[in-house]
Amino acid sequence: MIRMPWIALMCLFAVSGAAAAQGESKWVVSWAASVQGPYPSGNPSAQPDLALAFPSAQTGARDQSFRLIVRPTLWGRSARLRLSNAMGSRPVVFDAVYAGLHQSSGAVVRGTNRAVTFDGAARVEVPPGGSVWSDPVRLSFVTDTDDPLLADRKLAVSFHVVGESGPMTWHAKALQTSYVTQPGAGTHSADESEASFAFSTTSWYFLDAVEVRTSADAFAIVAFGDSITDGTLSTLNGDDRWPDVLARRLRAAHGNRIAVVNAGIGGNQVVGPPQYAADRPFAGGPSALQRLERDVLALSGVAALIWLEGVNDFSGNGNASADAVYEGMRAGVARVRAALPQACVLGATLTPVRGAMIPAHGSPEQEAKRARFNARLREGDLFDALIDFEHATIDPATGGMAEALVPNTTIGGPGDRLHPNRLGYVRMGSAIDLDRLPPLGCGLGKR
Repeated sequence: MIRMPWIALMCLFAVSGAAAAQGESKWVVSWAASVQGPYPSGNPSAQPDLALAFPSAQTGARDQSFRLIVRPTLWGRSARLRLSNAMGSRPVVFDAVYAGLHQSSGAVVRGTNRAVTFDGAARVEVPPGGSVWSDPVRLSFVTDTDDPLLADRKLAVSFHVVGESGPMTWHAKALQTSYVTQPGAGTHSADESEASFAFSTTSWYFLDAVEVRTSADAFAIVAFGDSITDGTLSTLNGDDRWPDVLARRLRAAHGNRIAVVNAGIGGNQVVGPPQYAADRPFAGGPSALQRLERDVLALSGVAALIWLEGVNDFSGNGNASADAVYEGMRAGVARVRAALPQACVLGATLTPVRGAMIPAHGSPEQEAKRARFNARLREGDLFDALIDFEHATIDPATGGMAEALVPNTTIGGPGDRLHPNRLGYVRMGSAIDLDRLPPLGCGLGKR
């Protein structure tokens, strides 16, 4: 019998233990886009004319391919995709689903496009109201998940719609350019070239989540809310919404460990509309309480939630009281804590509305409700921590949005005094105290 010296034996155990720890992994959501209705119900930004791409909203996509460009905020060597028909009225059949590294425009980096399967099959049918997760797909271009050159690179997810889709489930305000072929063009998902993708769009269709297989200590933070989380007036293709700013700060501090996913919907409300139906859509989508399960609780690896919402409930489209919205938010927080007992749940004060120049906003009544709601947030103990976005964006002299934050940085022009611009979102994302978030702050076993 060969006897190992005890020091060598201990080293062997240490190496084996480290290897086992490194081998531990889990699924964590890395990108998401909350579906809000059937196309064209919603509030897109800088949208090209899509009359030739989608001649009929009822017909939807017809034998055509999509190339959706998304930015994972956490990378892993394999990924899985969720395709949604939540707002559809008939089954949708997808085939030729691919994932590859985005190059530019509608092109994929040569050699990176990989076929995606569903229970081993290349084709999947998603029933109306349903969604489906793909099998894991190996991302061959991800060799080192900590490679700084991989940060902020984008994934091109391509798929073909077989026949007619009917009403298309979508997220209107992507603020990211994606691409679609002509109706009847057939299958082009495997193409690396942009040549067949005739039309551009600033919305996402059918795809609503990407998860990656990553280290056991990785996790996701979900930014939950309305258009100010969705990024209205931020730069098209600039990735400078406040959750994007937060994601970059966290990556600089902690490396490829923390995803920040955006679950904002332009026009969304906390408690309204009371009922949502795809055949009677509301531009802001289902209420936050109605969509909480799909957009937060059903995603993998969620360790924290930041909830900024309520101003639309106080508009002419909502007309709820500050107290009703606060109690609705309390009910939502209770559901999050019941489903994710280790999670950190943070709230945020509402940004200024005084002087807003868009319909249903900026009235004295809305401002009074906003002030009341913020006061309740500051005085109460609903959240583990409170982020003061009002302080980050207000002009104390006027009570409105600070002047530098007003001009529209999506398409130019004067802005609307309701939504911050790129500078405003940078200020908001920079105002968040990282020490109040995991892994340094609340959650991750502390409750």
